[in-house]
Amino acid sequence: MRSFFYLLLKLPLRLLVRSKIVLDANTPIETSSRPIFYVVSYQSASDLISLQRACKKQNLPDPLGKVKIKDKLFDRTLCLAKPTSIFGFKRSKTNAIQQGLEMLNQHHLDSELDVQLIPVNLVWGRVPTQEKNNANVSSLLAEQAAPTWLQKFFIVMFLGRDNLIRYSDAFSLRNMSDDHGHDEATARKLLRVARFHFHRQNIAAKGPRLIHRQQMFTALFANPSVKRIINDEAKSKNISPDKVKKQAHAMMQEIAGDYSVSLVRLGERLLRWLWGRLYSDIKVNNSQVLRKLAQEGHEIIYVPCHRSHMDYLLLSYVILQEGLVMPRIAAGINLNFWPAGPIFRKGGAFFIRRSFAGNRLYSTIFREYLGLLFERGYSVKYYTEGGRSRTGRLLSPKTGMLAMTIQSLLRGIDRPLTLVPVYIGYEHVMEVGTYYKELSGSEKKKESIFGVLKAIKNLRNYGNGYVNFGEPININNYLNDKVPNWKESIDPIDPQKPNWLTPTINDMSYQLMTQINQCAALNGVALVALILHASENRALAKADLEKHLDFFLDIQRKAPFSQQLTIPEQNGAQLLEHVLSLNKITVSQDSFGTIISLDDSASLEMRYYRNNILHTYALISLVCKQLTHSNKISHQQITQQTVSLLTTLKDDLFLWQTPEQIEQQVEQVLTALESSDLAKQSAAQFWSLTDDTQLLNHVHLMAECIDESIQRLAIITSLTTRLAPITRRELEQKVVAIAKRLAVLNNITAPEFIDKKAQATLINTLREQGYLTLNEEGLLTTSESMAELKQKVTRLVSIEVLQGIAR
Repeated sequence: MRSFFYLLLKLPLRLLVRSKIVLDANTPIETSSRPIFYVVSYQSASDLISLQRACKKQNLPDPLGKVKIKDKLFDRTLCLAKPTSIFGFKRSKTNAIQQGLEMLNQHHLDSELDVQLIPVNLVWGRVPTQEKNNANVSSLLAEQAAPTWLQKFFIVMFLGRDNLIRYSDAFSLRNMSDDHGHDEATARKLLRVARFHFHRQNIAAKGPRLIHRQQMFTALFANPSVKRIINDEAKSKNISPDKVKKQAHAMMQEIAGDYSVSLVRLGERLLRWLWGRLYSDIKVNNSQVLRKLAQEGHEIIYVPCHRSHMDYLLLSYVILQEGLVMPRIAAGINLNFWPAGPIFRKGGAFFIRRSFAGNRLYSTIFREYLGLLFERGYSVKYYTEGGRSRTGRLLSPKTGMLAMTIQSLLRGIDRPLTLVPVYIGYEHVMEVGTYYKELSGSEKKKESIFGVLKAIKNLRNYGNGYVNFGEPININNYLNDKVPNWKESIDPIDPQKPNWLTPTINDMSYQLMTQINQCAALNGVALVALILHASENRALAKADLEKHLDFFLDIQRKAPFSQQLTIPEQNGAQLLEHVLSLNKITVSQDSFGTIISLDDSASLEMRYYRNNILHTYALISLVCKQLTHSNKISHQQITQQTVSLLTTLKDDLFLWQTPEQIEQQVEQVLTALESSDLAKQSAAQFWSLTDDTQLLNHVHLMAECIDESIQRLAIITSLTTRLAPITRRELEQKVVAIAKRLAVLNNITAPEFIDKKAQATLINTLREQGYLTLNEEGLLTTSESMAELKQKVTRLVSIEVLQGIAR
């Protein structure tokens, strides 16, 4: 009878239900020795039929089937609860306890048995609980803990197109039996843990209780810090508190989001269509870390790099697809234009001014609004770079949002706050053409609806998009390690700015940026850009380019920049074919075959993508550069020089390696070169390159990747040793002037090569490492170690460049 009922339901459910399937890990496939069972929250026909369809897609056993253990048959799915009676009668219990107890007994009887239990959570609608006076039909339906069959009918009708099916990691009933026994108490504990597990997953998928925007304003006006600043402003400006309150209310209106579940649901569908038109694929890596954090009750703060306005949409979409709630997003006030502003606000965005400019009222309200989001349990997303990178390299972090995040902890928030670095990469950035106009001096165009319409008109195939989640930073644990007494600064009434805050934030922000770089994504466009810019005249024969691509991929597989780096599975020929389909490079023919090149316009654009991954090849390129500049060089010399030079570039490229880790990676690179017959080591531990000119070409081209960074370092070391003592300002001016001259002489079109901020970063690093010091007059002077550094650098720079600097 039940089978016939399920059969009748299959067709309407196929029409009404669309399920998003999320796997926490690779769920094991059933074997004869490890039978699979599922655990679900409720005994619901619509749930079980939806689960059956999902299992079929994942090639998993049928949840409506039976499993035979010894001579006994068991339902494959354990249901923790039955639906509520439509007439209000007390709910009957399922047989989950009895079945769980019997399976534990089977493990006691058979030492070889190992049942795998997979908790599967089905969430309909992902609608957060709302305050009663703001609740709508969807939220009232979604709030039903164990709905009646009639309520479930309407849930499927209204929310069926937004069904989430999340498979958790399988766990072993064998381990449970061995560790806790096989009695009824163990069976009850097992099901109790499962219920709590589903409860935490529901919060992760739906989010905390949703409160109305006006209620947030009321909470802010009741905040002691906001009350105090309103009174202080009234006194200092000799105006009435009511007038300051009006100003404060206007600021709250400007800042606060106005989250709408229905708009987010509509936006998700539109974005699914949009990504299908724009991208060949959206590649997501390490997303399981997010679900683990949410499951453990962490307050997740997403901290991505900022390449494009598309970042806001792409990352939010990916988070939703991973079965988690939409975060509240800090957006620049420049995006608050009609109609985008109101739409973004309904999508969870809150707006921040580019500068607080000493506005204590605004800064206090914004800080307390951010703290309120954390206090209420909302996940948050913000960009520490402050704006989009115009060069493709990470920008120096702005620490304001991070400072306010830590100050929220100083209010006494008891949930762990955890930062999740996110690398976002593209094979095409829509704004890249305007970036170089701005870098060349053109005025930045203000965002408007006309710009949006123009962007929509120009939609085309943009290749792949990449979203890689890095290693999380638990702020509570970080502070415990760096500032053991930080909890002494907690003040729930008025969080202050303790002395340790600024240096701690600076260290944490640098670690964030390096961890974003650690989880970079290599892709065809970036690799082709890197190789062509390192080649003579930015052109190569197609066959040679394919071989170089294979070499660049192979050496990262053998000596990876980091364990979080993602490397394409394709070979060089396949990657190049994909890049050619994007029409970013020039293809020409001669009597010898096909030539791939970059014209001046394409070169500027492709530099952006090159800079996305340049840091991942910095160490490899530096090792190759030393090998190409010496007939033979000792193992120790390569290691020492790489450590010395790479540490001077660490802030410029946001490199993560310690000196010990650099030494280990140098070993890996040399081993990789030796295994590819590109380099060999003598009995006396001296390294030299192969005599094979075809193979040698790979090493020489790799060495050129880091050339511009070394040239910039050569300019600074040469100038300081000749002109010191010198003012910092004068040094920066002279460095930029020489860089501009070398750029013309050597046809270097990279804006970062002549960028004053980039030169200032290198000068700062040299000061931190003791190569430059300040004398009593406040002038920069060189230390004894500067001459040695200069000698190491000049060995790796061509005679023409050194002469250009000397003149």
